[in-house]
Amino acid sequence: MTRNHEFSEAVIGEPSPESASAAELSEAQVESGDGVTESAPDVGFNLTPDPADTPGAMDVADQARGVAHRIAQELMALGPNGWDSVHAAFALTVTGQLSRLTFFDDQRRQIRILPSQEVLNLVATHRAVSAELGDGPWWRFEMTLTAAGELEVDHDYGDEPFPDDQLFAPRDYLADLEAYPRASLPTWLAAYVHHDNRQGRTPQQAAVAARADRESGVLPAISENDFPDFGALWSRWSALAAAFVAIGSEWGPRVLPSFGWFEGSRRSGSSLYALPGGRAVLSGGVWNAPELDAAYNGRTALPRLYAGAPEWVANSVLNTRAGGGLLTFCYWWERGRWYRAESPRATELAAAVPGIWTTGTVTDVICGLLADDPSEALRGTVTAYVEAAERGDVTRTRLAETFGETADLDGAHYQLTLAGVARTGPEPLPRDEAIAEVLRHIDTAGIDTTGYPLDQLRAERLPVGWLVYAPADPNEIAVQRALFYIADDGVVEAATSATPPSIYLSGFEQRFRTRHA
Repeated sequence: MTRNHEFSEAVIGEPSPESASAAELSEAQVESGDGVTESAPDVGFNLTPDPADTPGAMDVADQARGVAHRIAQELMALGPNGWDSVHAAFALTVTGQLSRLTFFDDQRRQIRILPSQEVLNLVATHRAVSAELGDGPWWRFEMTLTAAGELEVDHDYGDEPFPDDQLFAPRDYLADLEAYPRASLPTWLAAYVHHDNRQGRTPQQAAVAARADRESGVLPAISENDFPDFGALWSRWSALAAAFVAIGSEWGPRVLPSFGWFEGSRRSGSSLYALPGGRAVLSGGVWNAPELDAAYNGRTALPRLYAGAPEWVANSVLNTRAGGGLLTFCYWWERGRWYRAESPRATELAAAVPGIWTTGTVTDVICGLLADDPSEALRGTVTAYVEAAERGDVTRTRLAETFGETADLDGAHYQLTLAGVARTGPEPLPRDEAIAEVLRHIDTAGIDTTGYPLDQLRAERLPVGWLVYAPADPNEIAVQRALFYIADDGVVEAATSATPPSIYLSGFEQRFRTRHA
């Protein structure tokens, strides 16, 4: 027999529209027929029971191995000229079958080939055999085979979500469960087939439910000591988002105007929506939450996540997990506090939200991104960055000091700008320019500087500018000593020591921010 597929640059990564013809088998590989050569690899089966517990089970396992070897033989026969390895993936239920067969040459060029009917029949046989070895048959079967006869087999029972291109409609899994009843399902799959959109909350449903809750006196729980106040939470979320962008990481939280999202490395995640009127919604899901497992496998009812929630807690501001029945918490912010219904406390949700708990928590996370063993100097710099984010006053200069000139400062600054925590006014005024502007102001205003040595002016950095003054003589009692506040936009305000800087500063900052709002 001859192979009718060849590897070439033109077919790299492109699927073949037709099936390849069978190829001659190499004597050094797998023997034809039901048996295998002594050099053929063993194919393990991950649900093989102890023969002492299940009489005859080893015969079934041997049968499964034999079918797997026959699948390998058929795949070898389909290989095009020059193939080096093949990866085969099959997804099956009693009503559906999906397959992907990819051959590679020694340069890792690839070609897709349709499996033969004989391969598909053998895969179906293998699945039927596997049903006798555990709580239902596998749903996905993967095989990796080399031209030298090295073989790896994986049986997927749904511990992790299936790839989108190998996921059937819920009705297919329900039909499969009728044919092969199971004691329980993985949480994600149980939710996929059983959620029936019960966590969805359209605006109409939200309005009806909110009215019914009010009429029946259903009130949410006031969430005490769960999450930081929304303003602090949003600023810290944004600071973390900018940090992950700065170092070029694809992980970590991100922000858009009025919206933040986070997907953890272990399939948990959340979203944060800021709404008009000082309101917000924080919702998401913890992967394989026990309450969802219990609910979808028929042991308890689903938690009432929206009991007592206002009508504006609806689908548009809920984490997308609600659409798949995998939402495990929903908190909402109004009137200056967080509320929740039957959501877990925040201590159980750490996997689903970024580390926004305290300024120190955010600092620790960012320091961990920047160094294995952060120095005290680095911690100080990062703390200053986080505090600036909490004030809504992060500058490009601050970003460069924190992450270095080679970081993605543009991307990080954009995150902070979208979040509204980047400084919207000018960059910090240099010290020498601040003193020069104060001298110019004194000269222009004709201020009497008798006993006020201008050549001794000092400047102390403030959050949005400088405090410029001439120090008093140690023996001088200066109740009305002149002080000059100069903002980073060059506006000078003259004051005296009769009003302590700690008191004057809040108004000074507010006027600056008002000018640049």
